[in-house]
Amino acid sequence: MPGRPVCLVLPTYNEAENLELLVPAVLAELERAAPGRHRVLVVDDDSPDGTGEIADRLAAAHAAVEVLHRPGKDGLGRAYLDGFADALAHGAELVLQMDADFSHDPADLGRLLAASETGAEVVLGSRYVPGGGVSDWGRGRRLVSALGSIYARLVLGLGVHDLTGGFKAIRREVLEAVELPELRAQGYVFQIELTYRACRAGFRVLEIPITFRDRARGESKMVPRIALEAVWLVPLLRLAARRDAVRPAPPQTGGEFSPVCSEGEATSAAPAPRAEG
Repeated sequence: MPGRPVCLVLPTYNEAENLELLVPAVLAELERAAPGRHRVLVVDDDSPDGTGEIADRLAAAHAAVEVLHRPGKDGLGRAYLDGFADALAHGAELVLQMDADFSHDPADLGRLLAASETGAEVVLGSRYVPGGGVSDWGRGRRLVSALGSIYARLVLGLGVHDLTGGFKAIRREVLEAVELPELRAQGYVFQIELTYRACRAGFRVLEIPITFRDRARGESKMVPRIALEAVWLVPLLRLAARRDAVRPAPPQTGGEFSPVCSEGEATSAAPAPRAEG
């Protein structure tokens, strides 16, 4: 995807301990992988720990960094929607998303960008394909996460292995086709709904293996309520799919719901070798 403007959307809430370290790390990788055509958008939900002020200082120091201040905590899904809308309004052709706590390795951004050049409209950094994994989690959290993805796959009939992951590269045409204002989910179910709608609209999804690491600084946003949200919201997504029309992406046309990411059809890629140094 040579020459496509790239925007990385970073939603933050109380990430003061991470943001000042993370932004230079992602800028270094984006400057290597997408020189002269990248932008980092921090979307802060009025963090009481001063994350917004840190983001403003980083924006003053780096021309490629901008900040979107939201008036309060309004859910991860809403933060991403506002960030995506801003990215598209400023001409982004490829939108990246990742967590702001180093759970996703900034060094993997180049791999995400490279994979997006293979023809897939959505690239997912996946914990649950060969070569992927999770470190620093206890057995209980590993089990909840793995079962959550399996549950969503079975209910929605998708072949995507890591539906709850938040490390993605998404082409502009996907975000335009899935009708972002219509996305209903908040929390981590937002990740499921976005990928589900992309599949229903006929877009190709590619999973590349990543290692997800638990945060070393700050407090986790994962609480039991968020995990339980998926139990009742995921079936509602399937029911809504039978009622709501999603504009199909070329060349798929026609009426009936026929997901192109049905079981076995989502593709995965082996890890790319990393450059030394």
